[in-house]
Amino acid sequence: VDTLEANRSRCVGMAANMIGVGKRIIAFVDEDLGGRVTVMLNPVITASDGAFDTQEGCLSLAGERRTLRYRRIEVNYEDRRFRARHATFTGWTAQIIQHEVDHCNGIII
Repeated sequence: VDTLEANRSRCVGMAANMIGVGKRIIAFVDEDLGGRVTVMLNPVITASDGAFDTQEGCLSLAGERRTLRYRRIEVNYEDRRFRARHATFTGWTAQIIQHEVDHCNGIII
């Protein structure tokens, strides 16, 4: 969360492995919650629909790359108190989560 906040002017999401922490943790700016930073432990995308092509940038790369994303996703994860959660996300927030989960899975756009 600290690294995301420090780079907030140029980034909207961060995966723990991007900063050398070998854990499946993501933090992202949740526009649906007024720009609050949300943290997910062990996120797994369980459903998706509404595929679309887009261009994304990443702190790990220069420039943008083409990628396939989904307009709506469902995610199983644990919150900061290790409580199991399931939630649906759409739009920009869904896109950010997909990007960060890709990082957790060793995928860089």
